[in-house]
Amino acid sequence: MTRVLVLNGPNLGRLGTRVPDVYGTRTLEDLRIELSAEAQGHDIELRQTDTEGELLGWLHEAMDASTPVVLNAGAWSHYSYALHDAVEMVTTAGVPVIEVHISNPHAREKFRHTSVLTSVATGVIAGFGFDSYRLAVAQLLR
Repeated sequence: MTRVLVLNGPNLGRLGTRVPDVYGTRTLEDLRIELSAEAQGHDIELRQTDTEGELLGWLHEAMDASTPVVLNAGAWSHYSYALHDAVEMVTTAGVPVIEVHISNPHAREKFRHTSVLTSVATGVIAGFGFDSYRLAVAQLLR
C-alpha cells in the first residue's frame, strides 16, 4: 500500500462555497471520498490548513517518511519562499511533490501567473478542477 499526502493551503477548506464559478460546488470532503474510491488499496490522506507553519511541518513529515505529496498551496504558491524551500528539501530528498491547481492560474489575475513552487516541484497539473488532484495521485501511484 502506498501512502499519499494530499495537502491543501489557505481558503481551500471553503471549497463548495468559495467562488463556485472558479472552484466549483464540491467540497474537500467530496474530494477525499473521490480520491479514496479511485485509489483503492492505497492510503490517501487529505489535509487542509490556513496556517503556513502547519503546512511546512507536513512537508517535513513527508520528507522524513518518504511520502509522496500532492500539493495545492493556494495563494501561498505565488509568494511563499518558505514553502518553496520546504518543497525543494522534499524533492531534493527524492520524494515527489506534484503541485496542483483547481483552476488555471494563467487564465486568472496576473499575480497568479507565477508560482514560486513550480521550479522545485516534480510536476504541475492545473486547470482540470478536481481532476487535477486525480491525475496527480494517479501519477504518484504509477
